Formats: sequence, C-alpha cells, structure tokens
Amino acid sequence: MDEAIEFYDAEGLKEVVLKPTSSAGSVGVHICSNKQEMISALEDSFSKTNLYGEALSEMLVQECIVGDEYIVNTVSCEGMHRVTLVWKYNKIKTAEGAIIYDTCETVNELNIAEAEMIEYAYDVADAMGIQYGPVHGEYMIDENGPVLIEVNCRPCGGGMTAEFLDKIAGHHETDCILDAYLKPDHFKEKLKQKYQLYAYGAVKFFIVPDEIAAIASPMSNISVKLRSHVKTKMVDVNETDMKVFPKTKDLFGSCGTVFLAHKDYDVIQNNIDYLRNVEKHAFPLVLSEKNPINKGDLQNDLDNLKELIKSNSKYGTGLLVSDKFVDGCGILQLHPDEISPVVSGFDYIILNLNDIMFEYKIDDIVKILLNCFENVKTGGVIIIPKSSYQLFNGGRRGVEALIKLLDLKIELPPYHIKDTIVASKR
Repeated sequence: MDEAIEFYDAEGLKEVVLKPTSSAGSVGVHICSNKQEMISALEDSFSKTNLYGEALSEMLVQECIVGDEYIVNTVSCEGMHRVTLVWKYNKIKTAEGAIIYDTCETVNELNIAEAEMIEYAYDVADAMGIQYGPVHGEYMIDENGPVLIEVNCRPCGGGMTAEFLDKIAGHHETDCILDAYLKPDHFKEKLKQKYQLYAYGAVKFFIVPDEIAAIASPMSNISVKLRSHVKTKMVDVNETDMKVFPKTKDLFGSCGTVFLAHKDYDVIQNNIDYLRNVEKHAFPLVLSEKNPINKGDLQNDLDNLKELIKSNSKYGTGLLVSDKFVDGCGILQLHPDEISPVVSGFDYIILNLNDIMFEYKIDDIVKILLNCFENVKTGGVIIIPKSSYQLFNGGRRGVEALIKLLDLKIELPPYHIKDTIVASKR
C-alpha cells in the first residue's frame, strides 16, 4: 500500500487502473478516480484471488489512459510481422469502477491515428524479440498517441471460431501461424497484400444487470433471425437445472455472446443496436426467470377480446390465433400449432394466448410468437391485447422486441384502444 501511495503522489496522478499481475478477461480490474478509491480497491483486492484461484499478493497500478481501445493481432515469420485483424472495443465502466465488455468490432479501414498505432504494434513485437508466431496486443489511443495496455504471445481469445474469422478476413490466426512455421514463402506473399476484409464483424457480450436465477436463455432462438448472425453462444440453462448468474463485473461475468458478420456495415450496427435494446429493455429474452405472473380475470379478458374482434371486423378478413376456442366471436380461429404459410393472407391477426404462456417453455413460446408474426401478409396488422402480452415472461417490452426482430412496425397506439400492441408488416 505504501508503494502504491508513493507512486500515486510522485507521478501526480488522478485516475489510475488497478489490475492483478496475473489474471485475464478484466477479472480484478478497477478504475479509481482518486487516491482514496485506489486505497479502498487495493484493500479489497488483497483479500481476494485472481482468475486462477491464487491469492493476490501483487497488484499493478497504472496511469489511466483515456481514449479508444483496440486489439491488434499479428503473426510473425523470421521477425517480419503481419497484421491478421484489428478490433475496436466498446467497454462500459460500472458504478463500482469495474470494466465490462459491451462489443468488439472490426476495424475495416484505418481512421486518423490508427496507422500510427499499427507501427507502434510492430515496435512492440520487435521490442519483445518476436521472430515467429502470434502476438495479441491491446492498445489505446489518447491525445498523445498510441499506448500499450497489455500484450501476450498468443492468438486472440473471445471464443472466435475459424468459421467466423474466415467470413470476415478470409483467414484465421491458426492458419497464419502454421504458414509462418511451415510455409514461409506463402506467408511472405501474404505480407505484400493490402489489409482488406471481406465483411464487417462484431461480437456482442451480454451484460447481466443484476443477479438472476435463470431457467432459460431464449436468445439462442432469437439471434438466429438477425441478418448478420453467425453464431450464438449462451450459457446452457433449463428448468430442471436453474443457474444463478451474478451481476456482470468482468468478461467472465457475461452470460453469452453473439457473433455477427455482414458485408453491409449498417446491418451490423442495426443488429448491435437491437441486441443492446433487448439487453436494456427486455432482458428476459436473454435470460428468463420463472414466470411470476398469474392468470387474470379470464371472463373480463374474453369480453374485451370479443369487443376488440368486433371493432376490427370492418378492416377486412381476420384471424384469431388462440389456444382455446372463443364462442360467439364470428372470426376464423386457429390454434398456434395450426398456423402455416398457407393461411398468411389475412388483413389482421389477433393473438389470444393464455394457457400456452404457462404450460409451454419460453423457448417454445418465442417460436410460436415469431411464427405468428411471420405469417401476417404484407400490409397486414397484428394485434396483441394485454391479456396475452402480460403473461409473457418478457411482458409487453419482450413482445415488442420480437416484433422489431422481424422488422415489423410498431404502430402508434390509437386513442380509443388501450393496453394493446398494434404492429404492421411492411
């Protein structure tokens, strides 16, 4: 502690970064805004273990660099360094001072100051005496230029598969490493080529906002509908093997990741925005707890449903998708399991799902809802009353998130219709 305080005062520091000398994935990393925060964080850290379960006997105190954070991955052959891929981080600082991952996105074209960072990364590899193999470096660019944060002689982590990397760059680190050792002539030819990616890539790490006891991870069935989806890796949970997830404090506190790649940058950004919105407003679609909602007043709900059907009958041919037959409503009725593309030519579809919301697993409910939404005709309208959406694990926002997933338009609520989701197919 005395050494840390002496260093802090001698350097005239304000914000500092604390990290274990041996760890990974931002476990144990803190950003401290002043000396007292540093002292408190050190006292707390020395009572804990690192990622590998070892007691923390040493902590590194660093000046906090404020700027953009990057990954520069290189592979070397005979001391010549080739950049395989450049990534840019988006991280979030929590109220407790922890640093957590949000996204990591490819740098397809260099922006101002980034070429200088690449030269700096070459210098780092030279300074370490690297002749062969991979180097994974993390850097920041502040007002004074590039700064080394950390570096190691290994491929990039994050669970990135060869399939994912090939889709983006036409190569992955393992094949580049093998070339460096086994086919140096081929490596040198590749070294002459321009840095050019075939697609934009991104990884979205899900942030758990508070401790949750999860029985399902519906995101596995949701993310596959995204245009840029490559792979989803969620922690496996089910109703018989409930898992408690703590609030995210570091990379290993993420409950899952989605890997995205697409030639159109806007598609990637739209998909990232969608996942962030689900994470923020409809987290039960990422991880679901046991549904705490009880069935409401069924007779009152049926009366409201019949009134809704009557008021919409003038707008054309309708379909009621219901898990129980409703007497005296004068509309074609189908059970959700009977829906198929053959019956998609309706001007409006009304959903009446009650028992299903309790008897089916949330993954199956998600599939049913998406199937209903996909089968409305272009220009058609989907109507979901509160009696149905309030029973869904994600509530109204969860249903709206599924509507947005399929690029349906959530309509402005009509003045005379309350507590009802109205959406249309473009």
